[in-house]
Amino acid sequence: MDFGHSDRVLALREDLRAFMADHVLPREAELARAIDEEVAPDVAYPAAIRELRAKARDAGLWNLWLANHHDGPGLTNVEYGVLCEEMGRALYVAPAIFNCSFPDTGNAEAMLDYGTPEQVQQYARPLLEDDVRSCFALTEPEAASSDPTNIFTTATLDGDEWVLEGHKWWISGAIGASWAIVMAVTDPDAAPHQRASMVIVSTDAEGFEIVRPLPLMGHAAGYGHCELRFHGARTPKANLLGGRGEGFAVAQARLGPGRIHHCMRAIGAAERAFELMCRRAQTRETRGEPLAAKQMVQDWVAKSRIEIDTARLSVLHAAWMIDTVGKKGALQPIAQAKVQVASMLQEVVDRSIQVHGALGLSEDTPLASFWRTARALRFGDGPDEVHKVAIARRELARFA
Repeated sequence: MDFGHSDRVLALREDLRAFMADHVLPREAELARAIDEEVAPDVAYPAAIRELRAKARDAGLWNLWLANHHDGPGLTNVEYGVLCEEMGRALYVAPAIFNCSFPDTGNAEAMLDYGTPEQVQQYARPLLEDDVRSCFALTEPEAASSDPTNIFTTATLDGDEWVLEGHKWWISGAIGASWAIVMAVTDPDAAPHQRASMVIVSTDAEGFEIVRPLPLMGHAAGYGHCELRFHGARTPKANLLGGRGEGFAVAQARLGPGRIHHCMRAIGAAERAFELMCRRAQTRETRGEPLAAKQMVQDWVAKSRIEIDTARLSVLHAAWMIDTVGKKGALQPIAQAKVQVASMLQEVVDRSIQVHGALGLSEDTPLASFWRTARALRFGDGPDEVHKVAIARRELARFA
């Protein structure tokens, strides 16, 4: 394994760091407020984010996630990991500026891998080139989402259209999205992993209802994590993504790299939280000495440094496995990294909040936002417990 960085990636990282330092980090709070206040059903991005997206594209810092296939910049997953970590330092605002935010990256990749030429042109190209967003509708309140084979939402073929009936929730990015990839049952009597398909549905279709943005630890603004209902929503028959009954396979292929992207961003957020913790410890005094002199704080700093560096190596290893043996061959390291990094981020951010005192609970630092994201990551793309079971089963199978 070689995690050394090419001259090209080092140059891109310097360009990205300079862009973040000049345009993003000084305006982070302002940009976050703009997202929360301006994003609406017909507004994908606030004006300030659109302005910076244009600058990022002109600077060649665009679609960096689109790895060594299609018409992307040709980076490996390991190389992208180095850049994605930088974006994670402003976790709520930065990825969208570089057109590297979820769920759009996963949706675009699924479209490029499984879509027809017409679907690519109509749906993927705008995601890659314009100020357009999408969402991915899988989880449901009536079904344990740790097992997506038991979903209830249906898509029934009626002539040349699919008709959707059902209920989804925690659909990230639904506010302001132009279309959704919806996982729905198309063959209820088929085998569990062949019951569902992926269907592309316009968010302005009649019968497509955004019920509400669900509050994530009290935060319900911005792009949203939404509850949706489908009341006979119709979409053309041609909007089936992949083959009929292949919904589970498409979902798994889509989620593998997505999990790694989440982990890469989380490393950047953890590094930022760590830096904030160390600076606060050096400058805040109590009982006549800085917090940095306290042995307990030193313990938190040491643990955090060890955990971040260990998690980074796990993520790079998983990315290297995807690059060398493909997504399927990398299932084990992807799952391990997903569990490890989500827990690590929560621990590091929590320590940083503790060092900041009540300031860390406010929105005056990015720590509260980081903590919400960290806690959600332990569910996102599959709960920790499901991944642990899969990890254990694969390991035990080696000794059967």
